[in-house]
Amino acid sequence: MQIVDQVPDFSRKPTLHSARVVLRPFRAADLPAMTEALSDPDVGRLTGSYNSTAEAEASAPDAAKLREWYLSRNDQTDRLDLAVVSRRTGQCVGEAVLNDWDRRNRSCNFRILIGRAGRDQGLGTDATRLMLRHAFTVLGLNRVSLEVYDFNPRARRVYDKAGFVAEGVLRQALRFDDGWVDATLMAALASEWRDEPI
Repeated sequence: MQIVDQVPDFSRKPTLHSARVVLRPFRAADLPAMTEALSDPDVGRLTGSYNSTAEAEASAPDAAKLREWYLSRNDQTDRLDLAVVSRRTGQCVGEAVLNDWDRRNRSCNFRILIGRAGRDQGLGTDATRLMLRHAFTVLGLNRVSLEVYDFNPRARRVYDKAGFVAEGVLRQALRFDDGWVDATLMAALASEWRDEPI
């Protein structure tokens, strides 16, 4: 596929498909699934949202704030937030996001969250590959980067498979329980990215 050189249009919210997953704009019907995913202590820990196991286990998302957040995602013009939907079940299992857009340098941050209902099915890998394909061939980005904590090897494997390359280590980036956790900075570049069947 040809890599384009243009100003990204984040106002257009696509629907992207693979054999296992659909990425699409958020709907009100996705709120229960996102509430369930964000209530999972593992999600809070692996994303660095909390600084202790106790905090992750005790926290519950604010329903009103979640509703306001997810129902406003489709109106954003400087980022792309898409629901990750299992094709097998038709249910929303998480989100895939391009954010922190740097227009001058044609770059974005990537993050993904898959709740318990969508794990170990290849949905995260497909969703990550679909977002990179969209970032490079439709939005015309040059670089997509992320950080992954060392205690999240599942996510690291997904990012490696999708074409992200480790660039360095952010030492002791997160305080968790009684210790420090490093984070690996990774990026995918348009010039190195290879489109593969998904």
